[in-house]
Formats: sequence, structure tokens, C-alpha cells
Amino acid sequence: MKKMLFLSAILTINTALFAQEIIELPFNKNSNVVWEGQAKSYYSDIWQTDVVTNVSVPTMEVFKPEKPNGMSVIIAPGGGLYALSIKNEGTAVAKWLNEKGITAFVLKYRLVPTREDGVKEITDESTTNPQKIAERITPVLPLSIADGLSAIAYVRTNTTKWNIDPQKIGFMGFSAGGAVTMGVVYNYNSTNRPNFIVPVYPWTTAMPVQEAPADAPPMLVICATDDPLGLAAGSVELYSSWLKAEKNAGLHMYSKGGHGFGMKQQGLPSDNWIERFYNWSEIEITNKDLSPVKM
Repeated sequence: MKKMLFLSAILTINTALFAQEIIELPFNKNSNVVWEGQAKSYYSDIWQTDVVTNVSVPTMEVFKPEKPNGMSVIIAPGGGLYALSIKNEGTAVAKWLNEKGITAFVLKYRLVPTREDGVKEITDESTTNPQKIAERITPVLPLSIADGLSAIAYVRTNTTKWNIDPQKIGFMGFSAGGAVTMGVVYNYNSTNRPNFIVPVYPWTTAMPVQEAPADAPPMLVICATDDPLGLAAGSVELYSSWLKAEKNAGLHMYSKGGHGFGMKQQGLPSDNWIERFYNWSEIEITNKDLSPVKM
């Protein structure tokens, strides 16, 4: 009996040691979108990965490195605004960044209200009624973007707590999270401006490319030419908009990689995209003053 109690105590201590801090972000409710029940976390057989669906309250999970270098990245996983690919485009990314000294925050932004399986809903609708997807995401995307802006403001207000440089807060988003990233960069103010952005195969059909802001932050766009959703062209257009405005921009377009590669290892050049991001960040972020330019 004593041995069992001892083992239980050890497990409790270990769980506490490895538990991540969860932060509920400030947000304004919207009566036009109604959720039923709580957010759901499960393994999706359809996508073959861990997902979260039906998010109605935005939160961030904090991943702290042993030796923070001052840089931080807010990560917005993708999933068509019906789900979040929470491991492949979220926690796995955060843990990799931690190894490089980068503090990471995995954002669970508000999603389309779904029932038991949001992944099945978007999969079925993409085949039978694609227009319905557009109708369902339209009122939700502005809320997701607001959550992204709220995340940046929260991190910047608490930089001392996490040993973060307030002028080196980045925002990285995948697919639908890439649409959130672009929504953030088209709508920020002085308190919630990201210091750099990394749209990864951004969903530019949901968030069309616009003119780069006058004080646009450095941007690195990542995509694959063979993206089956046709997002390569939008990624090039996005890069070109920064180039036209003479802003700091980079583009890594892989010949193969498909869509949703995230942290998957497929035996393709796209497997190393995050290392290329880190190389870029060392040159463009680590040793530079990223304070907004006075316009």
C-alpha cells in the first residue's frame, strides 16, 4: 500500500513538473456565433493526428525553454477553422522552438461551432457542399483574428514574466492559422503589432492578399508548389505584396510537400522548413532592432 502511495506521489509530481501553463485570453463575445458544449480534443482517424474542435473560448498554452533567448513565437495551428491540428502544427512546433531558446505559445483560437467530429464535418462538406464551408467560416474568422491580436497584446504585457523581448514577438500560422496570421497583420495597432510573421501555406482564399501595411513587419512565407489546395499562387502573391512595398520578406517554396506538412517527416525537402525558419530568424530577428518604424 505504501509503495502504491509513493508511486502515486511520484506520478503527481512528474505531472506537475511537465504541465504547461494555460492562459485564457480576453475576448469579446459575438451573439452571431453560438457554440454548444465544450471544446473537444481527440485523435482524428481522418487526418491521422491529434486535433481540437469546437473552441469557443480562446486560450494559449505556454512552452518555456530552459534558456530563453528573448525571442517568442505565437503559433496558430491550421484546420480549416473547423479544427486545430494541435500537435503537428502546434505543440510539436513549440517544443522544437524551445530547443533553440525560443519561448512559444500555442494558440487555440475560436473555431466554427461543430458537434462530435469537426474534422468529419469539414471533410463531408468539402465533398458535398463546399459553399457551406465558406458560409460557416465567414462570421468566425474575424473572431479568430481578434484572438490572435489578443494573444500578441497579452504576451507583450507580460514579457518580463517570461524573459521575452517585447520587440521580438512573432506570429506563425499554418493554413487557416495562416489566414489568422494575415488577418492579424492587416488589423494590428501599436499594442498588438507582431514584430515578425511566418505564414505557412496560408489560406489566402479565406483571407485574400492585401497591400502590405506601411510599417509591415518582416515576413517569411513557406509553402509547397504541389499544395493540393492551390495555395502556392497565393503565397507568391503575398510575398510579392511585401516586395512591392519594399518590405523585408522571404519565401521558401518547396517543389513537393503537399498541404499540412507541419512537423511531419515525409522524406522531402519541406521536412526541414523549420530549420530554414530558424536560419532566417538568426539573420533577420535575433540581432536586429525590430521596433516599429515611425511613419
